[in-house]
Amino acid sequence: MVRRGSADTVMSPLDSALVGEASNPPPPAGAGSPVLVLGVGNVIMGDEGVGIHALRMLELGPIPDGVRLLDGGTAGINLLEDIQNARVVVMIDATRDGRPAGSIALHRPESVGALPHGLSAHDLGIKDLFAAAALLGKMPVIYLFTVSVETVKPMSLELSPPVAAAVPEVAEAVNELVAGLTG
Repeated sequence: MVRRGSADTVMSPLDSALVGEASNPPPPAGAGSPVLVLGVGNVIMGDEGVGIHALRMLELGPIPDGVRLLDGGTAGINLLEDIQNARVVVMIDATRDGRPAGSIALHRPESVGALPHGLSAHDLGIKDLFAAAALLGKMPVIYLFTVSVETVKPMSLELSPPVAAAVPEVAEAVNELVAGLTG
């Protein structure tokens, strides 16, 4: 558990407060340039929520100093302040890229235009988010893990078997990447 806020408040290391709420403060000034691990997606749309499921798995393990886990849901542009405060963003998202469900890919886009096409329903919001950060001169280094999905199931909290099987694998890949970035 990580302490945040008042001395009496103990919160999970996963920052699941709504973006913009007082309980979701940016890192304190002088805290350095943190690594933000950002899970995005909609958990009530089946496989579309794989980024959030992977983030929840990451919460179960040790989290290195200087790393913040954030459930970005479908917040899009509302995550701008969080993005601006990060030196590196490691994002986990679903994609419909034509590959078999559960396929994992790591992208290292050098610019907003290089973000892969075919991201899930919140694609426009995520691209807008990084475009705004770039326009403000605070574009972080981006690592994007995508998990291929074939269908989106509205009003379902469950992942399909191949996507569910990919969650531990993508969580491990994120852990390895973050260890290299912070070690």
